[in-house]
Amino acid sequence: MRDYKIEAIVNICEMAELSESDRELVEAAKQATDSSYAPYSKFHVGAAVRLSDGSIVLGANQENAAFPSGLCAERTALFAANAQYPNLPVVALAIAARKGRCFLDKPIPPCGACRQVISGVEDRFGQSIRILLYGTNGVLVSEGIGPLLPLRFVDDNMR
Repeated sequence: MRDYKIEAIVNICEMAELSESDRELVEAAKQATDSSYAPYSKFHVGAAVRLSDGSIVLGANQENAAFPSGLCAERTALFAANAQYPNLPVVALAIAARKGRCFLDKPIPPCGACRQVISGVEDRFGQSIRILLYGTNGVLVSEGIGPLLPLRFVDDNMR
């Protein structure tokens, strides 16, 4: 047996250190939390994706009394972007979460299902998606899903 070492580099930045474009996307994700439907968990998540033409598409988590029937903010944003603009790659994704009216101190990462969808979108368009995870104590920045999902399943795995 041998070891297989996996390393991930994710930067942490203050909002002021982000580009104007990244700050705008994070603010859009924060605003998207207002569209969250979370009567059960009270955990409001917003996501914003920037497309290659500069357009921004929002998403928010949507809960349902039958819990598996809900959907995460990241997937609502990515699926909406792909449905409305099927030929435009996603270049960046920002995620923000709050409990009540207060945004979380620590950034939240996407769940496993959302990581897989992000990976699929990257694979579809052949380019990485810049991922911005907002927390009041800083923003985690990942250049693509690789650091968050190092052993990922993509189309090539099925060939």
